[in-house]
Amino acid sequence: MPSLTQVLRERAQRHPDRLAYIAGDVQITYRDFDRRADQVAAALAAAGVGPGDRVAILDKNSLEYAELLFGAARVGAAEVPINYRLAPDEAAYIVNNAQAKILVVGPEFVQVLDAVAGKLEHTTHLVVIGGSGHAYRDYAEWTGAHEPPASPPDADADTAEVFVQLYSSGTTGLPKGVMLTHDNFNAVLPLSNELWGIDDDTVMMVAMPMYHVAGCALTVCTVFDGLTGVIVREPDPVAIARAIERHRVTHVFLVPVLLQFMQLMPEVREADLSSLRLLLYGASPISEEVLRGAMQLLPGAGFMQVYGLTETTGAITYLPPEDHDPGGPNAHRLRSAGIPNPTCRLRIVDPATLEEMPRGQVGEILCQTPQNMKGYWGMPEATTAALLEDGWFRTGDAGYLDEDGYLYIHDRVKDMIISGGENIYPAEVENVLMSHPGIADCAVIGVPHERWGETPKAFVVPAEGAEFSEQEIIDYCRERLAHFKCPTSVERRDAIPRNPTGKILKKDLRSPYWQGQDRAVH
Repeated sequence: MPSLTQVLRERAQRHPDRLAYIAGDVQITYRDFDRRADQVAAALAAAGVGPGDRVAILDKNSLEYAELLFGAARVGAAEVPINYRLAPDEAAYIVNNAQAKILVVGPEFVQVLDAVAGKLEHTTHLVVIGGSGHAYRDYAEWTGAHEPPASPPDADADTAEVFVQLYSSGTTGLPKGVMLTHDNFNAVLPLSNELWGIDDDTVMMVAMPMYHVAGCALTVCTVFDGLTGVIVREPDPVAIARAIERHRVTHVFLVPVLLQFMQLMPEVREADLSSLRLLLYGASPISEEVLRGAMQLLPGAGFMQVYGLTETTGAITYLPPEDHDPGGPNAHRLRSAGIPNPTCRLRIVDPATLEEMPRGQVGEILCQTPQNMKGYWGMPEATTAALLEDGWFRTGDAGYLDEDGYLYIHDRVKDMIISGGENIYPAEVENVLMSHPGIADCAVIGVPHERWGETPKAFVVPAEGAEFSEQEIIDYCRERLAHFKCPTSVERRDAIPRNPTGKILKKDLRSPYWQGQDRAVH
């Protein structure tokens, strides 16, 4: 397979006047985008960036984000996107960990740059997009000062080399640099043609942040398939709906929390969303209520749930549109993450012994796929622990496969509670709690227990007007679960802490109870 930079060159030669990206009021053709990538590559080379180097960017979604991604690859370097919601010291940690020579920031993040500029250990160039009037280099002036040669060198790159280095969310510790290669993307992107119904009329929206694997993958998918990509600066439900209407977007990936917000906003309901042909969703659990509401909001669109990780270059399973039938004979599949991609094999194993579990029993999910990352940057031990010798990747997620091969996700393995030697998966308890009419949201964690080691504790957000006692909730669970799985305490909360993609921050819930104590990591 060609490198992704070669793919861009080929697209520019075949469809020079086709729109590559639309970002706000800016539109750029494949010819011009390819030239911009060459220009960025020339600026990077002049700054001493070469093969194996890292180039960091802290910005909301932008055209510059995309051209830096491909421009860095043209000189053998890799872009390092940074979560713009991080605190300045957290952002500085990533820049330093990646040993990035260049840091590019968006106009909203100059204060972050001010705060970290003196703490960066390897960075020689600090650049601001729209940076006129600041003490830093202006991105347009910096790239504009380095015209590419009249006959640019071949866009070839070693496909086994790192194309982008995404950092894990860090919900369970310091973020790790996940190295994804050209080959990783070449393994997953052809599946989009096969499974997503892509054709020459497809308009792909990049609504998820580009520091997220979904936003990054769809940015690359746009070029890989020679499509037009609509870049939305940030995941705002109204902005997304208006951009879908304006540009007749056909394909989009959204997380469940966005689908939930979209149903609550009159401006979204007033928008013409009839162009949507496929709505991909994933990255966190979705309730059946939210899914049904989204299907009513978008009656003409097919729905496809996907499951994957940063370490697997995104989706490794999919729940096809035909399984999205709440009233059909397979309605139970709506709770699943679907079936493996054609190039992916799944196994469910005991996380302690790695012995395979029978169908229907919960264990750790392992996957064998060419999408598996090259490894964690600068962390050989963590890489060896995650990537087994026979090519299987330990996802750290817990779930099971049913008799038809559909995958059901339970939890992160490290969220598993071991009480008196019994394994308890919080998702099983949370599903029961969510069936209680008085509970709007919940989370279950393990807390220390003198006799059992740890025991389940439930945090619940009451539904409006709901009244219930702690014992009533415990009894409700005991009627539906084995007693050892049931919460021994229940605490009311106004909200459950979640990260931007909707995942529960169980580390934050656990920390007050485990301070000064060791909790086994499974």
